[in-house]
Amino acid sequence: MIGSARRLLGVLFSGCALGAVATVALPAAAQAAPLSVSACDSSVLTQPFTPWADSDYYKLAPGGDFESGAAGWSLQGGAAVGAGSESYAVSGSAGSSSLKLPAGAVATSPQTCVNAAYPTFRFFVRSDTPGTTVTESVVYQSPEGTVTIPVGTVAAAGGWMPSPPMLTGSAIAGALNGGTAWVSLEFTASGGTAQVDDVYVDPWRGG
Repeated sequence: MIGSARRLLGVLFSGCALGAVATVALPAAAQAAPLSVSACDSSVLTQPFTPWADSDYYKLAPGGDFESGAAGWSLQGGAAVGAGSESYAVSGSAGSSSLKLPAGAVATSPQTCVNAAYPTFRFFVRSDTPGTTVTESVVYQSPEGTVTIPVGTVAAAGGWMPSPPMLTGSAIAGALNGGTAWVSLEFTASGGTAQVDDVYVDPWRGG
């Protein structure tokens, strides 16, 4: 089952541009599972990326503003919460903290529910070191084990900027797990120290 999930998610990430529709053959068990297109929890939805021509609604990932530390996050290689927050106050008020990732550090969020209604995520990133990048992966849990899929790499510039939308693969993963799946978001820094802040998951991919 892990191999099937990895292959199907790989098809989604490598063969689909954002916004395109993919047709893939699912195993019989997955075909029997309903694809939910409604919110999988009662999280508050906002429009944090409107200034960047994105009117979609998002939920904040668990602990994704880092204003109360990084409870539930797995921090490795020197990853830690530090001073400095994204400068646009998209959460409704100016913050004072963000996630700091030295080169080689890895931070993995707590799990959050996703289904066909939660196909993308976005966040804010910056770095003082030219050439710094942050690689994003989605980590799915299944009864058979863990599936980790890299989904993109973002360059971290000197000022805070939003990432492009990143695919979660929720439609496929939800089908493989009874309609709803649980996903963690993983961030890995390279080339220098990066800051990540205000991590959001898009519930509908539509305004």
